[in-house]
Parts: sequence; C-alpha cells; structure tokens
Amino acid sequence: METLETQTQVTLAGAGPGDPDLLTVAVLREMMCADVILHDTLVSAEVLALAGPQAQLIETGKTGFGPSMKQGDISSLIVRLAQEGQRVLRLKSGDPGVFGRLGEELDALDAAGIAYRVLPGITAASAAAASLGQSLTERGRNRELRLLTGHDADGLAEQDWAALARPGAVAAIYMGKRAARYVQGRLMMHGASPATPACVVENASRADQVIRPATLATLPTVTAEAKGPAVILLGLAPRDARTALMEAVL
Repeated sequence: METLETQTQVTLAGAGPGDPDLLTVAVLREMMCADVILHDTLVSAEVLALAGPQAQLIETGKTGFGPSMKQGDISSLIVRLAQEGQRVLRLKSGDPGVFGRLGEELDALDAAGIAYRVLPGITAASAAAASLGQSLTERGRNRELRLLTGHDADGLAEQDWAALARPGAVAAIYMGKRAARYVQGRLMMHGASPATPACVVENASRADQVIRPATLATLPTVTAEAKGPAVILLGLAPRDARTALMEAVL
C-alpha cells in the first residue's frame, strides 16, 4: 500500500459527527480536491457543502433497518471509479474505523491493487461525551472504555455483560436505539444497579443535538424518544445532573 498523497487514488476519511468545525484539516483538503465523494447518509449537509465545486457527490446510503446500498456494491463502486482515474474520497460519518466497515473496503482496494490512505475523524462517542462535559475515561472511575454496537449481522449483539455491569464501567453504544431494552435486561441480569447513570445523545455536535439523561431503569423509554441518530453512553450523565443521580442512588 502506498501512503504518499501524490500516489493515492482513494482516500477513506471520517467526516466527524456532523459539526463542520470538527472536520479535520486533512479531510477538508481532500474534500476540496476530490473528483468524486461517496458519502454516507449521516454525513451532514453542512459538511458536504464544503466539497470542491468539481466534486460529484454520490450518496451511498446505509440506514439501520431501512433501505440500504449493499456493502459489496459500495466497495465495487469505489474500485471502479478509481480504475477510471478518478480521485475518490470515501467519506463516512464519524471515524471510518469505528463501525464504519472500513476493513471490507480496504480489502476490496487491496484485491484490486489500488493505493489508498485513511484519514481518521472524530467519532460520535467523543462528541457526545464532550457535550455532557464529561471525560470518557477518568482516573479512579474506569480503567477502560468500550465502544459497542447495538446489533450486528446476526441480530442484537452479545457483549461482556458482567464487565459492563460493574460499578464505574463506561461504554458507548452505537446503533443501539432498538437494543436499549435488551441492553437493560442483560445488564440487570448481571447485577447492574437500575440507578446506573446513562445518557442518550441524539445528533451529537449538530445544531439539533438533544441530550437525554437517563438511568438504566429508564433507558428504553428515554431512548425511544430519539428520532435521529443517537449514541448511548452507559455510566455517564451530564455534569449538571451528576449530583441528582448520585442522590437517587442513595
């Protein structure tokens, strides 16, 4: 694999959570130079507006439990456009390496002998935690951070529930709106307190962001209120709600 920009035919990049101010300089530069930008549905209109005037924008939509472009077709399209001599930018919401199927697209490029580079982006968990005024890791609270998916190709995803149920555990659940009740049940079965803090952050970093504090007991109900893309933060609450949640535990 070549990594020099002058030899790269395809760039796979993260658009961040939606706020254009959180786009990296490297990704912005690539957006201004690309001939074709293949973007996910969740890439915000504000970010796409920064594309160069020459760029052709192609939506490669993948929505949970809805109409989706098959991953194999997306990979084939990336390869075909690159073989035609186009400068291709594969632009994904958040970070391409966090539940972005990056590996499958890199496999296709490797098989076709096409040079590429990967540009990371700010993932939704980081933006969501920042909106709460919280750190994803904190000395004396959690020694690890887990990034989880609510469902996978086989359905609702199994996790290390015993570890997640321990006091102080912190996890970010992507694509978890339909899995909230399942997560609640599994955690309580493994001893998690119903008063465990949680938060549902909808449209993290965007102008229409909504922060919904919850506890494990109320998580399914609160999650059901979210209409847009949301990340569930287990073990965290907005800083101004921390005291109230601690009093509820006592």
